[in-house]
Amino acid sequence: RALLVTTDFFTPIVDDPYDYGLIAAANSLSDIYAMGGVPFLALNIAAFPPQLPAEIASEILRGGAEKAREAGVVIAGGHTIQDKEPKYGLVALGMVDPARMLSKGALCVGDILFLSKPIGSGIISSAIKADKLSEAEAKETIDWMKRLNNTASQLALQCGCRAATDITGFSLLGHAWEMAAASGVGLRLRLEAIPLYERVTELAQAWCFPGGGFNNMEYFGPNVKFPQSMGQEIQLTLFDPQTSGGLLFAVARERAQACEELASEQQIPVWRVGEVTDSGIIEVV
Repeated sequence: RALLVTTDFFTPIVDDPYDYGLIAAANSLSDIYAMGGVPFLALNIAAFPPQLPAEIASEILRGGAEKAREAGVVIAGGHTIQDKEPKYGLVALGMVDPARMLSKGALCVGDILFLSKPIGSGIISSAIKADKLSEAEAKETIDWMKRLNNTASQLALQCGCRAATDITGFSLLGHAWEMAAASGVGLRLRLEAIPLYERVTELAQAWCFPGGGFNNMEYFGPNVKFPQSMGQEIQLTLFDPQTSGGLLFAVARERAQACEELASEQQIPVWRVGEVTDSGIIEVV
């Protein structure tokens, strides 16, 4: 067995403190699942303003505790400091079989790429903060962000996957490029196959983007080839920083159909979004 250790925390992206705790905990555990591991222990990391009502802090921690319990994880304490803005997350520990561990650098030409959650949570969060979208209207996205990546990780392992990553702040294209670069390969992603949260297209056309999306485009953009006809708002959507996003994982071509059938049988949502090539770049088609 190998020990996995990771940490993540962030400021609130929704107004409900309980939902914030759920999302932050799910996001913090995601790296363990992205490596094919099983989390078992966690520590809280929290920063709260001194004027924050105790009941709000309690709801944040309750959300984290309940999501950890769902994952079979014990939260064994943690550390809290004062800060001007609330921040919450976890240090997470997990175990993995080294012979079955998933890594970013194990892609092979011909592999088929699967994605386990839609894209666009950064755009949705920005719309909530700008009062362009209520949390009730964003409920679908919030529910997805609260979802653990455990079943997607188990599916990937069942299908003989060796390469995976979770899609978070560097966006779908940013994290996809990390995999391609680490593996010495290229990727071809099919735009029409990439799932988007409801209202994302409409909000993108209104240029409701978080600042991180522009940073991602500037940094990772030179490694991506888009069709000349593709508008910049569509490109920026694929650079949208995600919170508690899904897994992007690769399955050998001969196992891809069986993987889709197994996902359907087990009611695990996955989308077939592209394939691994020898181009050395990411092509969006």
